[in-house]
Amino acid sequence: MMQSTLTFSIVIPTYNRPQPLKTCLDSLQTLEYKRDHFEVIIVDDGSEEPLDNIVNPYYHHLNLTLIRQTNGGPAKARNTGANAAKGQYLAFTDDDCTLDENWLSALENGFSKTSNAILGGKTINALPDNPYSSVSQLLIDYLYDYYNQKSAQATFFASNNFALSKDLFEKVGQFDVTFPLAAGEDREFCDRWLFRGYSLHYVPEAIMYHSHYLSLAKFWRQHFNYGRGAYYFHQVRSQRNQTSVKIEPLDFYWKLFTYPLTTKHKQSLKLFFCTLLFLSQLANLYGFFAPKLGGSVANLWKRYDR
Repeated sequence: MMQSTLTFSIVIPTYNRPQPLKTCLDSLQTLEYKRDHFEVIIVDDGSEEPLDNIVNPYYHHLNLTLIRQTNGGPAKARNTGANAAKGQYLAFTDDDCTLDENWLSALENGFSKTSNAILGGKTINALPDNPYSSVSQLLIDYLYDYYNQKSAQATFFASNNFALSKDLFEKVGQFDVTFPLAAGEDREFCDRWLFRGYSLHYVPEAIMYHSHYLSLAKFWRQHFNYGRGAYYFHQVRSQRNQTSVKIEPLDFYWKLFTYPLTTKHKQSLKLFFCTLLFLSQLANLYGFFAPKLGGSVANLWKRYDR
């Protein structure tokens, strides 16, 4: 295959989730996009069991590369995939995601209008019967509504559904590998991208379905980790910009806690979702201040799984 024909390199970090990865790969086979114009790079971030049995059947249908590395977190895994990529653009997603058949076409259309921006797509919760997964997606939806009110002046996209120029990814400096958890490294990269003078554009036609199963305990840990990521993000940002931590106004939190009331869910679920959003922010707050309450940031990173 000629390198020049590769428009996209789809980078997928994975860790101990072989079956979700298989579902993700199944969705890649349905993409309505020329097969010789994209490649798929899977980075196994030190899974307990090798992924060859899962991945091998797809070599016949996709231009696919499997890379295995020692566990270093999703930021390092994404960088590893990007370093091996041959496409003009990097398209990042996760192993628990399935892609709409028009995902790459929508991204290509977006880049035809603005090639030097990060393009962020729309994420839909694929587990609507799981209240914890639903609320986590509601939180992301709210943040997108809040921070990306103008699609051409967005300020944050989650790294499970965004794409950008490979050259500019290298120029801006890749993901910060001191974020070993999936918590904050995408926020920091978007902030650094804006700091360097580039833009973010929302492309709602680039649809991805997220299947992240959560229990109450996993929900708490996820948002605790988000708080830890936010703490480290603000440390990095203050060093770069010499600015203090910005606290959102009370109106931000009031609108967040009442956000489920604007959705089409049943009334009983809306109230439950409001309660879970409040719980998520308690976990986030605890994670943010945990480094100050006891132990270094490094010790906290090691104490919890992702």
